[in-house]
Amino acid sequence: MADPSTGTQTYGTQANAYAAENDVHRRGSAGKERKLSLTGKTNLGEDGGHNSADDLLAAMGYKSELVRSRSTLQVAFMSFVLASIPYGLATTFYYPLVGGGPANIVWGWVTVSIIILCVAISLGEITSVYPTAGGVYYQTFMLSPPSYRRIASWICGWSFVVGNITITLAVNFGTTLFLAACINVFESAPGVGIFAGEPYQIFLIFVGITLLCNAVSALGNRWLPLLDTFAIFWTFAGLICIVVCVLAIAKQGRHNGSYVFGEFNPISGWPAGWSFCVGLLQAAYATSSTGMIISMCEEVEQPATQVPKAMVGTIILNTFAGLVFLIPLLFVMPDQAYLASLLSAQPVPPILKSAVGSAGGAFGLLVPLLVLAIFCGIGCTTAASRCTWAFARDGAIPGSKWWRAVNENLDVPLNAMMLSMVVQILLGVIYFGSAAAFNAFSGVGVICLTLSYAVPIAVSLAGGRRHIAEGSFNLGVFGVVCNVIALCWSALAIPLFCMPSAIPVAAETMNYASVVFFAFFVISGAWYFIWGKKNYQGPPTHEDAVLEARRASVISHKSQN
Repeated sequence: MADPSTGTQTYGTQANAYAAENDVHRRGSAGKERKLSLTGKTNLGEDGGHNSADDLLAAMGYKSELVRSRSTLQVAFMSFVLASIPYGLATTFYYPLVGGGPANIVWGWVTVSIIILCVAISLGEITSVYPTAGGVYYQTFMLSPPSYRRIASWICGWSFVVGNITITLAVNFGTTLFLAACINVFESAPGVGIFAGEPYQIFLIFVGITLLCNAVSALGNRWLPLLDTFAIFWTFAGLICIVVCVLAIAKQGRHNGSYVFGEFNPISGWPAGWSFCVGLLQAAYATSSTGMIISMCEEVEQPATQVPKAMVGTIILNTFAGLVFLIPLLFVMPDQAYLASLLSAQPVPPILKSAVGSAGGAFGLLVPLLVLAIFCGIGCTTAASRCTWAFARDGAIPGSKWWRAVNENLDVPLNAMMLSMVVQILLGVIYFGSAAAFNAFSGVGVICLTLSYAVPIAVSLAGGRRHIAEGSFNLGVFGVVCNVIALCWSALAIPLFCMPSAIPVAAETMNYASVVFFAFFVISGAWYFIWGKKNYQGPPTHEDAVLEARRASVISHKSQN
């Protein structure tokens, strides 16, 4: 029952209530019905890993509704695809280009990657204790004191949902703009591309890409792990082709190392130090998906160990992949001012064209990035639908009874996916009013995800990290250092990415991230005071049962290893 003074659920006879949930029937990894003992103890059979994870989920108060079909490597591959580093760095290359040029691009990427590694470690520690699709929202509720856990989890949950939806929107919209720039490597006249890119054309392409990503995610769910695996090989094959071709051909010559690693020339209009910081949006956008993989916890065989490893391992791999992609481009980069003046704000296609000396050759090198962009859009669509579904499952989204339903034939939360898609398409209409819409979408996505990651880290640190001791990913003092670095980054990133990339500012170049961010939170805040404050109780809390099941899961994992 609910305790009205704290908004939490109290269980005076918790053990008995929990034991009464025994013998619940749930679908297993093959989609078949199977009976599980939900006493918080390990119930191992042929797929004992699944049972252990499902028991822990049941202890958290949830029925297992999705198939656990992803292995450790597959969840790592999906985490890699969510970031899609070559594509993500290509579509946002403009920001550090005007922020400071080569030095901003290289050292900004390295700096943010190290910081995001600290974020991944911090989230990994917490996820090893609470591995559920609710992710940071559920974790915030469980870690916060009863007096403010409802409002803290509400803010975190809405930030996470809005961040997932808008970063997915930014990916699909960025793909659209990038595709237009790729087409325009072919010119009808010097400096004039063959594709006009009128607002209605851009919007229709964006809608088509969004529909494609949702169709693949919904109808091909069982094959998505294979798609993610293929994407890994596709990414590195594409990287090798780009690196070898641009460095070997280099039609316009090559810069020296001092230019690539030391040239800092801010042309944004901001003071030099602030200009460098604004240029970090490229790296922050490319790494913003770090915590999105948590939403897949209920489709992973051993989420308490697999998801933390995937988050941390992917950041390390992405750091090197990003450098392999960026550094060769900087060696053959044309004039910085010319690239900054491009109307498309997409410098990578002209860089490749300049390097290989052929429009056809450049387009051929861009194809791997375009395909990877679709993979990334599918991955983000999948993750966004899961976090929307999980938040609706606890009654926090208007019309929750529709959005929390799972389509058992497709094994996906189809209604939540469609809600996310419709919101993305409606927001895409902003492009008709401002060509800077992509700036707003990517900015608000980074802001919201950064905030959602910071909240559970902050409450965990403030609470003395007591719960972390029960996890299988406890890094001790080093974890504390990572927590502090992650929170300092959040304090900088949130106001930073509300700023326009260059000044002076006109209506068409304004960064509307703060406007979109504010609008979402007016809606969510109003919903809380209209309905949530009285009715929202947060996720079910069987804290003792969670602890028992967590310990059983750790024992099970050790015995299997």
